[in-house]
Amino acid sequence: MARADLLVMLVKAMTNSNNIEGRKAVEKLIEEERGKGHRILAERLAGAMKPSLKSSKKLIEFASEASSYSQHKNFLHETSPKRSLNSLYLENSIYTQLMEFIHEQHRSDLLHTYGLRARNSLLLAGPPGNGKTTLAEALAYELMYPLYTVRYESLIGSYLGETSSRLKNMLDFIKTQRCVLFFDEFDTIAKERGDTHETGEIKRVVSSLLLQIDDLPDYVVIVVASNHPELLDRAVWRRFQLKFELSSPTRKQLEEFIISVSNRCDTDLGYSPASLAKYLYGLSFAEVEEFCLGVIRHSVLNPDILVKNITKVKLNDRHTQLKTP
Repeated sequence: MARADLLVMLVKAMTNSNNIEGRKAVEKLIEEERGKGHRILAERLAGAMKPSLKSSKKLIEFASEASSYSQHKNFLHETSPKRSLNSLYLENSIYTQLMEFIHEQHRSDLLHTYGLRARNSLLLAGPPGNGKTTLAEALAYELMYPLYTVRYESLIGSYLGETSSRLKNMLDFIKTQRCVLFFDEFDTIAKERGDTHETGEIKRVVSSLLLQIDDLPDYVVIVVASNHPELLDRAVWRRFQLKFELSSPTRKQLEEFIISVSNRCDTDLGYSPASLAKYLYGLSFAEVEEFCLGVIRHSVLNPDILVKNITKVKLNDRHTQLKTP
């Protein structure tokens, strides 16, 4: 069991006792974790103490300060990650490298004593629906960091220098946080500067962005994703220490993925996973998951209908949809 989970269990157990000294120790622990930038863990510990600290001045102060974290810039969307790395379907080599990456982040203090930095940058490429966004969330979950997703509609301005200025303000804020910063569709803002169709403004934004990525502390984990990696500026590639391509699933991978969804929901879909993988081959992981969940939802709402019949209808519906121009 992870250290964080053990700490939360300990705090919850303590709320059922009248151990005042123990509660003071936990309050000190919460302050230390917040001081280290471990905000997610600090919030979990404070939440576990709430039943016994409702009238505590310290808890009120903590809640007030914690709420200030939500007042971030308009160009960032903060989420608390809920999906673990084990819940994803990943190739063994990718999973192993990600675990090494996570371990470095957890032991960054030790690396610093040797004059080393923990790796903190990851580039994901591949067609949509195959786990790039979910992988960023899972990474944040394992690190117990908040996930900040960049909102381009607020970041990109129409006036000269406006985008670069906003970008700098955003990254100045990010440098104060232990977090995962996620740029989806990174080619939106980091296109090849040699492209003659792009404006000088975009080229200046790319140059500014690359310099600021280099300047990020190693406790800020930056993850970027692109469906069109060929559009990215060539200088982008060397900025990222890990680069993964999340390809469309093979039939065998789909079969294993269907089994995992079926087991997760404790529902037999009525067809063998191999047969379903054959019918659904060509879809992304996200599309196959939605198909399976659609069958399961329909089954829950209509328990008198055989699941196999529901699956058959859904397969026929999909065939009809594919024919629609």
